[in-house]
Amino acid sequence: METYDPHSPAESHVSSPAASVAASPGVQATRPPPPVMPRLNEPAPDFEAHTTDGVRRLSDYRGKWLLLFSHPADFTPVCTTEFIAFARAKPQFDMLNTELLGLSIDSTFAHLAWIRSIRDKFDVEIPFPVIDDLSMQVAHAYGMIHPGSSDTSAVRATFIIDPEGFLRAIMYYPTSNGRSVPELVRLMKALQTADTHRVATPEGWEEGDPVLLPPPTTFEQADARANGSDDCTDWYFCTRTL
Repeated sequence: METYDPHSPAESHVSSPAASVAASPGVQATRPPPPVMPRLNEPAPDFEAHTTDGVRRLSDYRGKWLLLFSHPADFTPVCTTEFIAFARAKPQFDMLNTELLGLSIDSTFAHLAWIRSIRDKFDVEIPFPVIDDLSMQVAHAYGMIHPGSSDTSAVRATFIIDPEGFLRAIMYYPTSNGRSVPELVRLMKALQTADTHRVATPEGWEEGDPVLLPPPTTFEQADARANGSDDCTDWYFCTRTL
């Protein structure tokens, strides 16, 4: 049976060439260089960083899934709602063998003060570390700095890294709008289901829904699929209940 390869670049490596500015003699280019952008299904950029729970390295998460997320600044309303939602969803991520790791370009002292404020004002403990990235090394490595938004603040970015250290999903949100933590839980379940069963998941898939089988690649496979036991609408569109 044909299966999906989670690390295959076939469907995910669609990258555009970096924008460039060709300046005429005597004319200075004013457009800033594009940020370095990590790519799906490639090794995640390595890092070693100070956090609210001591030094953390990417290698510390080997064998686990990691959800690394950045926020623009501490003591801001949208980011506060996100941190509360991540904290409340922590048991669900634990069941998915997934660690949470936050980041902003703020100091450890600012992180600690904000975490204490969330605890005291909202009665919510923050159970995951937050990176102090004043040097912006991690932010630049992961393409979290977008000059069109800010030169000194990370955008609202999310990176899902698998137990082998590969980037499996990347999402960006504007500073004005918070992420959906339930959607991130759903995506984590979908990724793990796809890996375990070598299938794909359809739009809006929830745990327990039918999954999609990869399309056949030969005439014989197409005939066999059409006459098989799976639920096929056509030779290329077949579902299976796990």
